[in-house]
Amino acid sequence: MATLATTIPSSSSATAIIVPAKPKALHITYSQLRSHVSQFQKGLADVGIGPQAAVSIALPNSYEFIIAFLAASWHRAIAAPLNPAYKEEEFSFYIDDLKSALILVPKDAFKGNGAAIRAARKYNAAVAECYWNGQQVVLEMKDPGLLFGTAVQPIQRAEPDDTALVLHTSGTTGRPKAVCETLTEMVENIKDTYQLSSADRTLLVMPLFHVHGLLAGFLAPLFSNGSIIVPLRFSASDFWDNYIAYEANWYTAVPTIHQILLRSSPPREMPPIRFIRSCSSPLAPKVFHDLEKAFNAPVLEAYAMTEAAHQMTSNPLPPSKRIPGSVGIGQGMEVKILDGEGTEMVRNYEGEICIRGENVTKGYLNNPDANMSSYTRDGFFKTGDQGRQDGDGYIFITGRIKELINKGGEKISPVELDNVVAQHPAVSEAVTFAIADKIYGQDIGLAVVLNDAGEVNPNDLKNWIAQRVAKFKVPKEVYVTDVMPKTATGKIQRRTVANVMQNKQKPKAKL
Repeated sequence: MATLATTIPSSSSATAIIVPAKPKALHITYSQLRSHVSQFQKGLADVGIGPQAAVSIALPNSYEFIIAFLAASWHRAIAAPLNPAYKEEEFSFYIDDLKSALILVPKDAFKGNGAAIRAARKYNAAVAECYWNGQQVVLEMKDPGLLFGTAVQPIQRAEPDDTALVLHTSGTTGRPKAVCETLTEMVENIKDTYQLSSADRTLLVMPLFHVHGLLAGFLAPLFSNGSIIVPLRFSASDFWDNYIAYEANWYTAVPTIHQILLRSSPPREMPPIRFIRSCSSPLAPKVFHDLEKAFNAPVLEAYAMTEAAHQMTSNPLPPSKRIPGSVGIGQGMEVKILDGEGTEMVRNYEGEICIRGENVTKGYLNNPDANMSSYTRDGFFKTGDQGRQDGDGYIFITGRIKELINKGGEKISPVELDNVVAQHPAVSEAVTFAIADKIYGQDIGLAVVLNDAGEVNPNDLKNWIAQRVAKFKVPKEVYVTDVMPKTATGKIQRRTVANVMQNKQKPKAKL
């Protein structure tokens, strides 16, 4: 079985990485990439990093991140990408949870004694700065920590079954859990689904510390020997300039980014787009149709989670059908809808979405309780998502099981209501959630972001909704906000939205 190290050509002049910059972008060929990774791998070995040592990477989207990540995985270490915007408490949790031997930070970060540095010192993890000097990515040790006195390690050769990556779950239902991943099966899955090849070039808009950006936006194109354009961060004002200037032909993003692009000024002439991928959060059918119309490209919604090495299902490329509101069919794994006893549901009946396959994690790191409760007797991983499967095998997600609204015994799907409200001409974003109710136990709260020209009366909005859903699904409370609370990757967490909306003190927050 191949590894990323063996699939990256050692003597290819084809473009691997483009980092937009002024006055001149950084263009890296595959042969240069391989050389730079090998140099950095030697640096890791020289400071004492050996197989299965955890290397936390607290770097922004950059060439430095790419080299550090690939070098750690090639060296049989465990790469652990972290959001560089974390606070000290968050860095402390992840460094302690993984027992990180080394944390990598940007140039000049050490003297600033920021959150990552303070957390590393707390747990005596080594600290090194990474920076591009025009010739290579430098690994400069700043604090050896526990690595002090460690002997130089031999250069390692990655094996296909190595645990090369650890990512944490988002923690929406509790404490974030560490998920161990291999790399080969996961990227092959994405490559095959979208028929990626060396002719493809993607514009990376997702952060590399997140499984979506790392796996679908970066590693799968790299595994396909395609090209990746890597700006420092997503910018709506720069998106189309970079897309056109560097000749991208596809991109993947969360629905939030798609909506931002829809609201931004389009290019004078829309460039060719082979496909647009949407993942990590439900894509409202209205946004699906708006995207296809505005960008003249097929939109392929996918379903993914960290425990499945990202992708589990996806709508297929044309000429196969894609269904608005569906996350498509299983890709490289078995997908079944099971009841609480582990029995498969009849098609079009709702149950828990469960998965089994090579891409699915074999378990959480240092969390036996979660490992016991997360799998069925037959080895299917329980996603925690409720959904149904139609006669053609297409999956429809109806909500997180723990987020379903139980109004007097009526189970209400928040995803279904989100999609209904999002069709209102004055609404830009809509999120429904459970609120406490003395009579029903739970009732429905609704948070909305209005569009630029939007104006809506709460009673009129409720009446509009009542014409489209059963009476018991009409929200009891409506909140309006200028910005919907989201994670760093643009993912909406209902519990956070519910807490923020209900705890706001401003009178105008509740309509």
